[in-house]
Amino acid sequence: MSELPSLAFAGIGLMGLPMCRRLLTAGYRVTVWNRSPDKCAPLVALGAQVADTPAALCDAAGIVLLCLADTAVVRAVVFGPNGIIEGAREGQLLVDHSSLEPSATREMAAALAARGMRWVDAPVSGGTAGAEAGSLAIMAGGRAEDIERVRPILMHLGQRLTHMGEVGAGQVTKACNQMIVACNALVIAEVVALAERAGVDTRLLATALAGGFADSKPLQILAPQMAASEFEPVKWHVRTLLKDLDTATGLAREQGGATPMTGLAAQLMRLHGSHGHLERDPATLVELFRERRS
Repeated sequence: MSELPSLAFAGIGLMGLPMCRRLLTAGYRVTVWNRSPDKCAPLVALGAQVADTPAALCDAAGIVLLCLADTAVVRAVVFGPNGIIEGAREGQLLVDHSSLEPSATREMAAALAARGMRWVDAPVSGGTAGAEAGSLAIMAGGRAEDIERVRPILMHLGQRLTHMGEVGAGQVTKACNQMIVACNALVIAEVVALAERAGVDTRLLATALAGGFADSKPLQILAPQMAASEFEPVKWHVRTLLKDLDTATGLAREQGGATPMTGLAAQLMRLHGSHGHLERDPATLVELFRERRS
């Protein structure tokens, strides 16, 4: 039986922590880096090593995985001082689980390729529960041989890994995913607020609609939280959905297409965020519609 490859991982946040935990449990040697080193402590307790810089991740492993907040953060970690590009070597792979702008992904991949390190964009869907259970949906862009190289690793994180095309295709697919998720979350918030005003027991909505055409994972997760006004602990962030909606509308402009539903969702999400909810869970979207009752 061949020895498992050593891995490196940057970004120990809501998603990165359970993803790394699963890789360690599966027997991989994992070196981690995070801007706030204290967040690495639970992984160190499981046997992870900590790198001093992103560049040092390339010394520790031939496959470097990222799960970071946005395009600007990925750019800084890869190309900033002591960034991954400074340690990159021929034959290494960067696997980016972040949700980024597709055009920026292609640009950064080309720049890193000049150092011999290839890029796989592999954003995920399924939230923290999916990360903990290893049931994420992973949509990937990159060379087929690179995706097959990392498939055994990523299958510890997800139930499915789909090769969507060349570099950037994974990010396009994630933008489509987020269009559906965000619009769904907003209409669920509308539904809960409307049902409340009409005197319906909103705690029963998710159960009543389960299995019908209106059913969805967001409905089963968000409707009960909204009905009970249970917004803690934060499982994901309003700012993340807003960022991804902006990516989607920008992509539509680049392609000369129209996304009116997504554009409206972005406006509503931005309005909600402007009321101090950017760092809160999207379940708080119900408050946007409750506030309109007067």
